[in-house]
Amino acid sequence: MTRRELFAHLVQLLRSAGISGEKQEAAFLLEHLTAAALPLFLMDGEAPVPHAVQEQAVTLCEKRTEGYPLQYLLGEWDFFGLTFSVGEGVLIPRADTETLVEAVLRLRRGTDATKIADLCSGSGCIPAAIANHLPGVSGYALEKSPEAMYYLKENLQRHAPQIIPCSADVLLPETAAEYSGLDIITSNPPYLTAADMTVLQKEVTFEPALALFGGEDGLDFYRTITAVWKDSLRKGGWLLFEVGIRQHTDVEHILRSHGFSEVSSVRDLAGIYRIVMGKR
Repeated sequence: MTRRELFAHLVQLLRSAGISGEKQEAAFLLEHLTAAALPLFLMDGEAPVPHAVQEQAVTLCEKRTEGYPLQYLLGEWDFFGLTFSVGEGVLIPRADTETLVEAVLRLRRGTDATKIADLCSGSGCIPAAIANHLPGVSGYALEKSPEAMYYLKENLQRHAPQIIPCSADVLLPETAAEYSGLDIITSNPPYLTAADMTVLQKEVTFEPALALFGGEDGLDFYRTITAVWKDSLRKGGWLLFEVGIRQHTDVEHILRSHGFSEVSSVRDLAGIYRIVMGKR
């Protein structure tokens, strides 16, 4: 099989399975296997592809047609200009979450130092991105899942070694009591409802339920984190959550009920209220 034929074959496999963006996904898979950009790979399109590479490419492609996430197949994904290691057991970084990073950067622009804690940190994409765009960032990334901790430690060591990975249950008051004087607390907690969990996109079913399910109404983590972590913020510090679609009003109410001021919501690039934030 030539290079051109292999690319066409992968595209057809993906298209037949109903995968949208099939050409881009085929390109990602080939670039991952050959370490060459697709235009360079196809520049000599009639060159034969080694049989081992053909087999690997088709195997990965067939797994993708079964709904397995592309990001897990590649073993990495980009977020806010940085590349993060990902795999089974950790939530895949999403572009929606970049809105949370941007909100923190606006709040702390012009400051010399920022002490943060990122709760339910997963891959560590939020604190790592913040640390790469603000001076003097220090703090902690807290994660309960041992599987996710593997990726959290690897990604922080790569991108933000000044952020300390901590294995902890952020819902416990005794965990929050260990932290104080924080300028910023960020969290993209599990926020899917019980109903949401029954209609997940096939790709999402491969991601850890621990990082997805937020209780019957999806608000359990917002209620508990706000209650037990508010005193870990310094006066004037900010708590910022990522929220699901149509959850912003409820989360705003939770923050206000715990005495937060300047509570507001921020839309993502799709126009959806994605971030809720409040000041202690």
